[in-house]
Amino acid sequence: MHIATEAIVCAVLAHGEHGTVARLLTPRDGMQPGYVRGGRSRRLRPVLLAGNVVAADFRARTEGQLAALTVELVHSRAVLHAEPLPAAAIDWVTALTATTLPEGQPYPRLHAALDGVLSAIEAAPAARGWAAALVRYELLVLAELGFGLDLSACTATGSLDDLAFVSPRSGAAVSRSAGAAYADRLLRLPCFLHQGGTAEWDDIFDGVRLTGHFLGRDLLTDRRAAILPARERLVERLHRVVG
Repeated sequence: MHIATEAIVCAVLAHGEHGTVARLLTPRDGMQPGYVRGGRSRRLRPVLLAGNVVAADFRARTEGQLAALTVELVHSRAVLHAEPLPAAAIDWVTALTATTLPEGQPYPRLHAALDGVLSAIEAAPAARGWAAALVRYELLVLAELGFGLDLSACTATGSLDDLAFVSPRSGAAVSRSAGAAYADRLLRLPCFLHQGGTAEWDDIFDGVRLTGHFLGRDLLTDRRAAILPARERLVERLHRVVG
């Protein structure tokens, strides 16, 4: 097995005395793990940071063997790790990706979307510029892994208009009129998730609650739930920004 590609660093775990096992998201070959000899060295530590883009070379004698991985830095986002809010966002979005995606299955839409979210975090002067993109990414992860929400029409009436809620059971949209009597039992659906456009903070936090419900119920169960505190830290810091 030989894969040579650019990839996004999503997770790095210590392995042995000096090495690491890195999990990288590639455009065509999905999530790929590899052993990096000397991965904890002074030279490689700043390369193997979550969110960085690297030129990766995976080599293994058989498909079932953990590949030997060499990396060269293509684009560094190291400076963002010194800022608490961007660092929390990068930690969460890469941990979500590394934890939920099965190895070796291509997810080109997720690779492009993850790179877009990371670029938005890097470029935006304020968190509102990237927070909505992060919520959209969570929604895409759910969809790509078979747990997508149906936001196309009201599940009760079939109406395409004035969609305002989502059923926490079915993940289907509900119109404002159909859901008014049950609003306290439904999740709010912000417009930016089904109509596009910009989002105010109230919309973003509605989106965070919406995706968080389905991530926790459908994807981040058992051992995968260990990454949820990273999301909680991010949401707490976003609330501090709003005040």
